Amino acid sequence: MSNQLVVTNEGLQRLNEEYEHLKNVRRQEITEAIRLALSFGDLSENSEYSEAKEEQAKVESRIQELEEMLKNVRVIDDSEVHTDSVNIGAKVRVADLTHGGTETEYNLVGSTEADPMAAKISDQSPIGKAIIGARVGDKVTVNTPGGEVVLEILEISK
Repeated sequence: MSNQLVVTNEGLQRLNEEYEHLKNVRRQEITEAIRLALSFGDLSENSEYSEAKEEQAKVESRIQELEEMLKNVRVIDDSEVHTDSVNIGAKVRVADLTHGGTETEYNLVGSTEADPMAAKISDQSPIGKAIIGARVGDKVTVNTPGGEVVLEILEISK
């Protein structure tokens, strides 16, 4: 992963918490599960051992992924969030002109922080890509899985 990962302070905190949990808690849990499975004897027919080793591989892979992310992270500071155009860290209120002007507010975040249920959309999502750089009053067209949608930028805030 050679690209810089842009996150908010909250996103960095979550990445660090996940990393610490995997390194300090999950590794120990899996080591104990492997130790227990080994006590059952014959490894050729030991599903507990196989499952624990699989889980160990997944956790170690995620730890490596997080280490790489954390090496290439850039935290967006509040002072970098401007309200003249849409950028990562901004709150954006839009009107969906395709569907009767329904208003929605999004928080634009880096890809690792996206949580659509909490209205946190990634700068890499279809809507995020379309609105980044837009200004209040701009109308942008978004190609979504449900079809083309026209959004008007109503407000940009921190």
